[in-house]
Amino acid sequence: MVILGIDPGLAIVGWGVLEKRGSQVVPIACGDLRTPAHTPVETRLEIIYRDLHRIIEKYRPEHMAIEELFFNTNVTTGIAVAEARGVILLCGRQAGLEIHEYTPMQVKQAVVGYGKAEKRQVISMVTSILRLPAPPKPDDTADALAIALCHAQSSGSALAAYFNQ
Repeated sequence: MVILGIDPGLAIVGWGVLEKRGSQVVPIACGDLRTPAHTPVETRLEIIYRDLHRIIEKYRPEHMAIEELFFNTNVTTGIAVAEARGVILLCGRQAGLEIHEYTPMQVKQAVVGYGKAEKRQVISMVTSILRLPAPPKPDDTADALAIALCHAQSSGSALAAYFNQ
């Protein structure tokens, strides 16, 4: 099973591709998509769609795992991220991917074992679990790998089957 993990954003979209082989999870590729500041939102959304489409064509994932939107105090930023997330979901849907959404707490619980883990703990565990030579940069890429790991770990469980009916 090939999984594309996505940490949605408008300025930076983190992405990571993992392959689950039995009980093993193997990193395939990771990176980030960036859109230029001071560019119209519709142009930035087009860039995200185009670049993500290329990643999907190149790595041929079957599943997309994406973080659910979490609004903090800046609603304006949240709206822009929601728009980017919508484009990302559309791209995945049009490519025929199975889409799975996870909250930040679910991702932390799956990767670290504690739903309120700090970002540095998540990055450390992603690096360790995937046997990476160095922590993924930027943090958005590490988050995307964590989201993909969350799906890899939960996709075979009876609980996951129940919730994905």
